[in-house]
Amino acid sequence: MERHALVRQHLQAIEQVLRDHQLWQSIAPQPAAFESTQPFCMDTLEPHEWLQWVLIPRMHALIDSKQPLPSSFAIAPYYEMALDAAHIGREPLLAALQELDVLFAGAAD
Repeated sequence: MERHALVRQHLQAIEQVLRDHQLWQSIAPQPAAFESTQPFCMDTLEPHEWLQWVLIPRMHALIDSKQPLPSSFAIAPYYEMALDAAHIGREPLLAALQELDVLFAGAAD
């Protein structure tokens, strides 16, 4: 399967994990939340919000416009630290993020 299609499939899996654990939101955060200068908007968004409102749409936009995908990428390590061990959906979300990271580990588009 072509890399862009694999990435899209993994993004859909991440979305499904968020939905399955009632972490998918129907209302976007306030626009100011996206003006953060912190990685992952960690000072203005919850980790699952960043996935829903930043990562997933931006990656879909790259795929839709047939743009090159990042050549090196790893977000699972942040989520291992950011999500409390008792966080709902932590383990399935980490597994899905690790699978996405594998697609970007030293990859060249």
